This record gives sequence, structure tokens and C-alpha cells, in this order.
Amino acid sequence: MLKEFKEFAVKGNMVDMAVGIIIGAAFGTVVKSVVDDLLTPLISAVAGTPDFSNLFVVLRSPETAVAEPSVAAIREAGGVVLGYGLFINALIAFLIVALVLFIVVKGMNQLKRKEEAAPPAPEPEPTNEEVLLSEIRDLLKAQAAG
Repeated sequence: MLKEFKEFAVKGNMVDMAVGIIIGAAFGTVVKSVVDDLLTPLISAVAGTPDFSNLFVVLRSPETAVAEPSVAAIREAGGVVLGYGLFINALIAFLIVALVLFIVVKGMNQLKRKEEAAPPAPEPEPTNEEVLLSEIRDLLKAQAAG
């Protein structure tokens, strides 16, 4: 059983998948930083609000008063909040990931097209042994026919 697990764990596809997951996780942190630290502040500056994550509508007020209203504080106090600003942040992150993946897939497709369009490699010249064997074959065919 241990041998079967070892074969399964070290197969090429499994290792490739693990590398993809690790790179995907790292890519996720980069995208999150781009959204949170670069794009959201720029879009917020244009839209006139300091941070999208604090855009919300209180659907049911909490039982206790909240000193500094935020989505997290109102939810902690037992209120119900429609946090559409968090949705906007998630939507921006999704669009960035989709755009980057589109660019990567488009680049890969262009590389594949170039590879397919490349002329096939010329066949290598036959070796001396192959030439001699071909001649012997042809002589044997001629003797059998004649």
C-alpha cells in the first residue's frame, strides 16, 4: 500500500498540480494586494469614498450601539448588514484575475499556433547501414520476382 501511495504521490501530474496550486495561492496574494493597495484606493479617490469595504446598508440595527460603524462591528453586535462594498472589492479582484488569465491563455495559444505553423523538421539522412539494408532488400525482391 505504501508503494502504491508513493507511485501516486510522485506522478508527474500530481507534482504539476501541486506546483499549480502553490503558484495560484501566491498569485492570489499578489492580486489581493493589487486590488486592496493599488486599485481600490485609486477608484475610491475617483468615486469620492475612502474605502469600498466600508460601503454598506444596515438592514437590521444591532441591539447594542456600535461606537464606530463598520460592516464587521455591526455584524459582531448582532446587526444585519448588506456589505456591497466588499462585493465591489471581490468583483474587482475577479476581473483582474480573469484579465490576467485571459492574457496568459492568449499568449499560450499564440505560441501553440507558431509551433503548429513551423515547418516540420526534415527527415534525417539514412545511415550507411540503412542504405545497405535497403539495397539488400531490393535485390532480394528482384530475385524473388525474377
